[in-house]
Amino acid sequence: MGLFGAKRTHRADAVITGAGSGIGAAFAVELARRGGRVVCSDVSVEAARGTADAIIADGGRALPAQCDVTDIDAMYRLAGEAQTWFDGPPTLVINNAGVGAGGAFIGETELADWKWVLDINLWGPIHGCHVFAPILREAGRPAGIINVASAAAFGAAPGMAAYNVSKAGTLSLSETLAAELAGTGINVTVLCPTFVKTNIVESGRISTGTSQLAERLMRWTGFPAARVARSALDTLDRGGLYCMPQPEARIGWGVKRFTPTVFTRAAGIATRITT
Repeated sequence: MGLFGAKRTHRADAVITGAGSGIGAAFAVELARRGGRVVCSDVSVEAARGTADAIIADGGRALPAQCDVTDIDAMYRLAGEAQTWFDGPPTLVINNAGVGAGGAFIGETELADWKWVLDINLWGPIHGCHVFAPILREAGRPAGIINVASAAAFGAAPGMAAYNVSKAGTLSLSETLAAELAGTGINVTVLCPTFVKTNIVESGRISTGTSQLAERLMRWTGFPAARVARSALDTLDRGGLYCMPQPEARIGWGVKRFTPTVFTRAAGIATRITT
């Protein structure tokens, strides 16, 4: 339970970005199962419609919407569509849309790839919080925001700089937002998983060697997206700020906080060994 004893993820009026596949779709399905109404937004309206149609076919309530999270005007339009459909403000916003990139060191990564990753992975959550946090605050009732980051936010894996920076920024954004909303009844949770069984590798800008390693790790250690989504929603209900579903994420987080220099050097050595 969070502040005011409210389970925010049950019977929620939720808006999700990147809901066309992966963790976003899993969030949408789980929230519908918890009795909520879900606006399923995605840069691909066809993908958003696929998730919404599956929910509706299962007896749930969902609305597909197109939204490019890099476009602040599109985010405002999404907020307007959601409030019209809900006949009021949402009670839960999940900034999930993201892409993968990696395989080249700093100085070798194309600046265009840096911009592409940061525009989606960092500016997407910034836009979502910028638009929706005031709406939730003004509504004055228990609500929640989940920002999807990654263990890459603190993992410092070489060759993943743009992705790491985007997720570190999302982690800091979430911590700052949680501090600003303390005492308002709006819980903030930042999701930091390691490997999740999604299509992020296939749809990202990742070198062949790095993508092959990521695919192997996803097969061996990856959690299903549904399990990760449930963990994040339950963490929000408990009022937790950090959700790290896998034990290796929790261990890495602890080691990084207490011995950051050792952790960072070990990350570099481990990457060279595995590649």
